[in-house]
Amino acid sequence: MSIRSTISPLSTALLCCALLSSCATLSAPPSGAPVAAYRATLELGGRLSVNYSRDGKPESLSGKFNWTQTPQRVDVSLASPLGQIIAAISVTPGQATLTEAGKPPRTAADIDSLSAQALGWELPVSGLRDWLQGYATAADGSRFVASPVHDTVTTRDGWRLRYVSWQEEGGAPSRPKRIDVERLAGGQVDEMAIRIVIDEPAP
Repeated sequence: MSIRSTISPLSTALLCCALLSSCATLSAPPSGAPVAAYRATLELGGRLSVNYSRDGKPESLSGKFNWTQTPQRVDVSLASPLGQIIAAISVTPGQATLTEAGKPPRTAADIDSLSAQALGWELPVSGLRDWLQGYATAADGSRFVASPVHDTVTTRDGWRLRYVSWQEEGGAPSRPKRIDVERLAGGQVDEMAIRIVIDEPAP
């Protein structure tokens, strides 16, 4: 699937700061396998696909991403399915910046505000720091740790996560491979379904 012409590079970039897809058959580790410990510093690469409905009209996009995080910063680059860089996003305490090719940078106090300004609705970028590693804050405020047995959670802000498959690393603790993310109506979007596939796990 490629990015449809009805979706701007800006929308694609902000949507990505969240998400990805694969048609490959993915395996899961034994049900008792532990999830890897949370890492404050992390590098990941992968693919995303997004399907959503706005004003009753279906929209879709896909792309590749690179995600780098430290305790004080998140950097995300988004490329087309063919590898052409579309945009880069940097998030630091107190500021989020979106840079598109040939355009001046756009900033806001945080990435949720930036996405709300650009798209009219907020994306769960801040939650991805946890979600990409198999962690989330559940609707009741408790800490959720994903596993092949406990693979589904609804977050405090209304996103439903399902950890579909896992990285197998020769007996090492499991890491998410594919994550499906869904949300019903919110803001200008009627519903949204996202798939994230991590191709390049952290060393």
